[in-house]
Formats: sequence, C-alpha cells, structure tokens
Amino acid sequence: MDHLDALESQSIYILREAFRHFENIAMLWSIGKDSTALLWLARKAFFGRVPFPLVHIDTTYKPPELIAFRDHYAKEWGLDLRVGVNEDATSQGITPDKGRFECCTARKTRALQHLIDREGFEGIILGIRRDEEGSRAKERFFSPRDQNFEWDFRDQPPELWDQFNTKFAEGTHIRIHPLLHWTELDIWLYTQRENIPVCALYFAKNGKRFRSLGCMPCNIPTDSNADTIDKIVEELKITKTPERAGRAQDHEKAYMMQKLRTMGYM
Repeated sequence: MDHLDALESQSIYILREAFRHFENIAMLWSIGKDSTALLWLARKAFFGRVPFPLVHIDTTYKPPELIAFRDHYAKEWGLDLRVGVNEDATSQGITPDKGRFECCTARKTRALQHLIDREGFEGIILGIRRDEEGSRAKERFFSPRDQNFEWDFRDQPPELWDQFNTKFAEGTHIRIHPLLHWTELDIWLYTQRENIPVCALYFAKNGKRFRSLGCMPCNIPTDSNADTIDKIVEELKITKTPERAGRAQDHEKAYMMQKLRTMGYM
C-alpha cells in the first residue's frame, strides 16, 4: 500500500463510519478540488452511489465556470444536490464591499445554518485539510458543534491512535472531516492518479491560475503557467506561496477565519 492508498483507505473508513453512526447527514460540496476529491472518495466508498445529499452554499458571487461544473457533474453522477442561498442577505444589501466578515457570515455561515435547520441534518461532511489554514489545524475528524452549530476549538475530543469518537450528546451537531490528514499536494496527486475532473479555473491562463476557489470579488489568481495537472503537481513541489494567498477573507482581520469558523463557517 503506497501513501495515496493509505490516505484513501482511511478517508473511506471515516466516510463509512459517519454513514453508519449518523442517520441524517449530508456532504458539503464547494466544487473545489478538495470537496470534489472527497465526493470521488464517497462514490468509491459506496460503490458508485452517494447515499446522502450534496449541499452547495451559493453566495451568488461564485464564478459561472464553477456553477456549470456543479450542474454538469451533479447530473452525470446522479447526485441529490441541495443548494443553499441566503436571500435575506441580497435583500439587505450585504455585499463584500460592505465588509467581508459580514458578507461571509451572512452568505456562507447563515446560509449553511438555515439549510441545516430546514433539512434537519445531524452531521455535515466537509473536505477541509489541516495544512490549508491555521484554524483548521485545530479540528478533529469527528468534530462536535453546539445546537447553534458553533465550534469551541478549545474543547475538542481527543482522537488518539485513530480512535474516533462517534458518540455525542443529543442535539450535538457533528462536522466530519475525512480529508483532514491530506495535504494540497496529496489532493493533486490523487486527482492525477484517479483522473478526477476539476474546474477549469485551476489551470493557468495568461500566466495566472487559482489555487483556491472562492467568490469572485474576494479571490485573486496567482502567477503560474501550470495549465495541466502534471504541471500543477510539479509547481507545488517547489512553491513557497501559501495556498490561500488569493483569498481576501483570510487577510482582512486578525483571526478572521477562526472567528467565522467558531460561528459555524466551513
């Protein structure tokens, strides 16, 4: 078993444990490389069929290429896709230029919370990684939230020797993170090996490409000539630029991402 086989095996085990222990769960699909790789793993884990809904939170600022990718593969793979939009944020004029923290809270966090409330999801599976961003390094594979979906990063259950806690008090909301132990390079190597489709925005055009996909007003491409997965893999072996350098919300205020995530953000 090589490195990618070991990563794949553990992630599939976590997915199956989540499905076995929690009755009403869903998977968050941002349409990025991580969540699409996670979706691929879910299709493997359950023999080509994803036995729970896919949730996409649409801020209404997503690139059209991303939405087209979502709709194409949702149909091709027979996914039960649920799209969450906070219509109140639009009617109230909450936009990125009024403040990214406020916009992310309304259009992402609140939209996700409203959808979870409406659908009654006990748990949400997400494709976050510890190496991606500082606050995510504090997560667990099975991470409890309170009834308001808020996360106390100071009080997380231990997960020693890959012994995962799947028993929580009634009313606890669970976030499940099967990719927590992967790196950005791992994701691309796995995508390369499995021939997983990814959004075209990841590939360089006119000397620029996106390493992380977000809302159009808050996401800028980085300098790159990597226009194939093979070239992206080679680029990542030598780059010193952080993966989320192009995500404006990560830089606007100190600990902004941690504040957002304690409130229930992805």
